[in-house]
Amino acid sequence: MGSTGSIGTQALDVCENLNLNVSTLTANTNIRILEEQVRKYKPALAVVFDESKYSEFKNNISDTDTKVLCGMEGLIYAATFDSADLVLNSVVGMVGLEPTLAAANAGKDIALANKETLVAGGSLVMKAVTDNGVNLYPVDSEHSAIFQCLQGCPEKKALKRLILTASGGPFFGRSIDELKNVTVEQALNHPNWDMGAKITIDSATMMNKGLEIIEASWLFDMPADKIDVVVHRESVIHSLIEYMDNSVLAQLGVPDMRIPIQYAITYPDRVSSPVKQLSLTDYGKLTFFEPDYDTFKCLRACKKAIDRGGLCAAAANGANEVANKLFRDRKISFLEIGDLVMDAMLRQDNIEAKSVDDVLDADRRAREFVFDSIK
Repeated sequence: MGSTGSIGTQALDVCENLNLNVSTLTANTNIRILEEQVRKYKPALAVVFDESKYSEFKNNISDTDTKVLCGMEGLIYAATFDSADLVLNSVVGMVGLEPTLAAANAGKDIALANKETLVAGGSLVMKAVTDNGVNLYPVDSEHSAIFQCLQGCPEKKALKRLILTASGGPFFGRSIDELKNVTVEQALNHPNWDMGAKITIDSATMMNKGLEIIEASWLFDMPADKIDVVVHRESVIHSLIEYMDNSVLAQLGVPDMRIPIQYAITYPDRVSSPVKQLSLTDYGKLTFFEPDYDTFKCLRACKKAIDRGGLCAAAANGANEVANKLFRDRKISFLEIGDLVMDAMLRQDNIEAKSVDDVLDADRRAREFVFDSIK
């Protein structure tokens, strides 16, 4: 799911290298790349989320045997497709929540690269995973690193702390005054990772890291006060865990998402990878810094959302999706993203989500708040 994006295309590289069958492919709007993928991987099903692109895409691949669907109904059908053993969810945004729940309820193992699924609906997703006895494998490099380090953990009580690394994005070390007039192009200029536009802006605001803290809390059943962030500019150490005896384990590798993608697909096995071998001497030194919670307000908002609990994280996420897009459309400034995320989160009552509708309602109200705020 999300086959035309950065994670999706790299996942297909991994599948091709491992000679795995791809049952379904889904994309949002990029029907040109999706058509190329359909012709190459010959899936039984392809889904275009943007319904306005459905007819054109269906006509373009009418000479193939691939069935075509569209919209949320199509995504859910793909997520529960009979012949699929593993669903890799790499769509961007809240759109990933309902298909993730559907996949879990259909008994599918899930490789999750869609942060918003756990950020907004963590309690619902983890319950569905537990109730249906399915496996949830993290694909984000940070969470995969923790997952890999935990393979040597003798028991849960031995774990003391999780340490997520952050690249710091393109604006590391900048003051609030220096960020007032930054451009979209500057924010999209990430020093280490090649990602989609939305996630790259999230990295620039450090919202990405805030979302990852929330996600880690759900994935590894750890309270927020036992999850720390350290800025590590080189992106070689992907995350660390600390045991009760103060021993620390880290997972290292070159900045290449094909490592965590492949580990989620092949777990518990490790197989040969096309990824470049890490040479520490090529780097010479690795650096570490404290994150700036005052300048990067989105990071602070996410930490506060965990403390407040309930649907506050869903509100922060919904507000960010809108604010991020408004900045990319040059309708608000870079710093306004953090202000809007914080304000929307604080407006949300900290009530627990009892259903998907509760999550979607909190998300909707946060988005409406952002739009109303800039009018």
